[in-house]
Amino acid sequence: MLIKKIIRIGVLLALPVGLQGCLYMPTNGPTGEAIRAAEQDPVIGLPYAVVKVTPQTEQVLAAFAPRLAGGIQGRPPGEIRFGIGDVVSVTVFEAAAGGLFIPLEAGVRPGNFITLPNQNVDSDGNISVPYAGAVRAKGRTPSEVQRSIVDALKNRAIEPQAVVALIEQRTSLISVLGEVNTPARFAANAAGERILDSITRAGGPKGQGFDTWVMLEREGKRSTVPFGQLVYEPTSNVYAHPGDTIYVYREPQTFVAFGASGAQGQFNFEAWRVSLAEGVAKAGGLNDSSADPAAVFLYRGESREVAVRLGIDVNTFSGPVIPVVYNMNLRDPAGYFLATRFQMRNKDVLFVSNAPSVESAKLMQQIRLVTATVNDPIVAAANGVILRNAIKLAP
Repeated sequence: MLIKKIIRIGVLLALPVGLQGCLYMPTNGPTGEAIRAAEQDPVIGLPYAVVKVTPQTEQVLAAFAPRLAGGIQGRPPGEIRFGIGDVVSVTVFEAAAGGLFIPLEAGVRPGNFITLPNQNVDSDGNISVPYAGAVRAKGRTPSEVQRSIVDALKNRAIEPQAVVALIEQRTSLISVLGEVNTPARFAANAAGERILDSITRAGGPKGQGFDTWVMLEREGKRSTVPFGQLVYEPTSNVYAHPGDTIYVYREPQTFVAFGASGAQGQFNFEAWRVSLAEGVAKAGGLNDSSADPAAVFLYRGESREVAVRLGIDVNTFSGPVIPVVYNMNLRDPAGYFLATRFQMRNKDVLFVSNAPSVESAKLMQQIRLVTATVNDPIVAAANGVILRNAIKLAP
């Protein structure tokens, strides 16, 4: 009777393990099926969208890659225009002596022109020209100011012509600051220059560049790209415009890896960009004894615009950032090519789920442990019965 009771207790103990073992078995994270089914903790209740990584997915994300203001190529800056505080030189020519500026005894003069003293564009945006009065200069090019001067003098001077030159540029400036060797604010180049040219004029970046970022502020808008993108993708190296502020700073990019990868923890990019394939390799690859190659997941927050392009129903989410879980299938041989094109971003979370067979093996091992624990007193009791019988049969 004692042995039967022990067996009955053992069965009762093993039954819940068999039915609910997956609920409390030790594991490194959710299963792939649970992630794909978007199973949520009833307490946390944070919704997310699962997106399978395909060539179309990669193309959408590439289209929303960071770009500096100005688009893919960026428009070149226009002609330099005067601003308040600029120092301007004005020279007026006449066709013959005896006019408004050239006296009859012009032979004693070096030529048929007069150069006015250099002057600043005043707070009203004007310069002063004798007999022409205040001439608008702010926001205008030298040729436009020249035409205004000629129009004001043509009825008084003899076939007047004017030459307007910018002597000291104080408004059409570009500022470069941050992690550069010589932060400076300098005049924009009339011939046009690109962002890398401006950074070079400031002495270049202090660091090696792979963890350096460049932020461009233009007309109240900001955009940021890795420094390496300007170097390796010439289309990203847009023109600098007067009034631009270029801020260079260092921010190491990192990602974290969990689950059935070769190693877990936080890893530095140590490059201006890292593909998903490189990220998995940095984390030690997939664990051959536990990883499910079809269950490689990347957790990331995307903007609502990107989420719409990915085909996600954003109406079920609140806020500007949509939690997205990308699923990469590395069981497919072609998936490795796609993984080399899928770019990781700063603070991404990489998770590799265990294969279903691993969870089953853990469950069987737990059941075996419980049954072995139950079997020990059964064996001990049986041995005790045998011993007692042996004693009774002894002479």
